[in-house]
Amino acid sequence: MQSSLAVAVDLGGTKVDAALVDDTGRVLPGSRHRAPTGNGATSEQLATSVRDAITRTLTSSARTDIARVTGVGIGAAGPMDIAGGLVSPLNLPVWRGFPLQALVADTVHVTVPDVPVTMRMDGLCITLAEHWVGAARGYDNVMGMIVSTGVGGGLILAGRTVPGPTGNAGHIGHIEAGGFDDPCACGGIGCVEAVASGPRTVAWANAQGWQGSTGEELAAAFAVGEEIAVRAVRRSGRALGQAIASAASLVDLDVVAIGGGFSHVSQTLFDEARAAVAERHQFDYVTRLKIVPSALSGDGPLVGAAALVHRSEMVR
Repeated sequence: MQSSLAVAVDLGGTKVDAALVDDTGRVLPGSRHRAPTGNGATSEQLATSVRDAITRTLTSSARTDIARVTGVGIGAAGPMDIAGGLVSPLNLPVWRGFPLQALVADTVHVTVPDVPVTMRMDGLCITLAEHWVGAARGYDNVMGMIVSTGVGGGLILAGRTVPGPTGNAGHIGHIEAGGFDDPCACGGIGCVEAVASGPRTVAWANAQGWQGSTGEELAAAFAVGEEIAVRAVRRSGRALGQAIASAASLVDLDVVAIGGGFSHVSQTLFDEARAAVAERHQFDYVTRLKIVPSALSGDGPLVGAAALVHRSEMVR
């Protein structure tokens, strides 16, 4: 018997991906397609990119594969309103209260009528993927994190997702880390995204006199021991650890799985985060927490979006 398939859509600040994903978490070869987004795009350009990625995924797939589609999962940058199917990504400023779920449904239903469409924040989707096929397998109290252009996250507690009433629960990038005064686009001060995301870590290093411009260059500088690069990575790891410790104090977690491009800058990022958590030494339920790197490939966001369909029993 052939496995069922999900149409998976992942919307972020620089691109939108679409693919068919089976019920083992495997992206079907040749089904993945991408289109650009970006904070300089118009609303119609963004909508066109979403439609283009999905349409290419469906038209490039065999009819027998299309017949196996049982649902659509969307992971999107937040904040969002899941009741209305609306998104307002901070890094896509022309979309405020945009009906992304309806746009995706209208596009998919041309080829696959009537299949259900589910949307959640990308951080929650990543958490589902880590729990399903990644580093959090076997745990029921999980936070997944993305440390990249931004910092996102999601929660699974007692084996069920926790989206909150609007879909924005687990948005750890906007927990304020103590001792930092970096302004955040959300309006907060010292949010972990404003301190520890790749671009903001690079910006802090630049302000100290470092001359590079990318996270990859910062990683290379760290690897050869350049002082400012080392300080920048340690600072970001500290902010991540403080936010994780705060989250664990609140909801009692087993494991935090961290992925995203900037999470690969250095193992020291993880060491500093773990050290910050270890300072809560009076709280055994916090210090027992494991902080681990993601076990997902670059397909992780799409696998997470597909988990909204294939692991629907976990999705609130």
